[in-house]
Amino acid sequence: MNKKIQTSAVDHLFEAILCLQSKEECYLFFDDLCTVNELLSLSQRYEVASMLRDRKTYLEIAEKTGASTATISRVNRSLNYGNDGYDLIFERLQNATNG
Repeated sequence: MNKKIQTSAVDHLFEAILCLQSKEECYLFFDDLCTVNELLSLSQRYEVASMLRDRKTYLEIAEKTGASTATISRVNRSLNYGNDGYDLIFERLQNATNG
């Protein structure tokens, strides 16, 4: 885990996020919390991660998401050398879909 982001303020934010109980509540909270561009950037990175996991090419990903090759490369680094946060979510989503 990145110690640079581990602060009481970030802990407080994550505790707030964990209180959300529906997609609608997420929309309400994140609309207040983030700018449109910030939220779109986060969702774009997540989409890039999903496509990389599905072995799509950088060109396919860039065309579908509009992400730059720099963004795709950064997300790819996180998938390969990060803290496995993406993998955790993808696995849980797959289990929720199959379970």
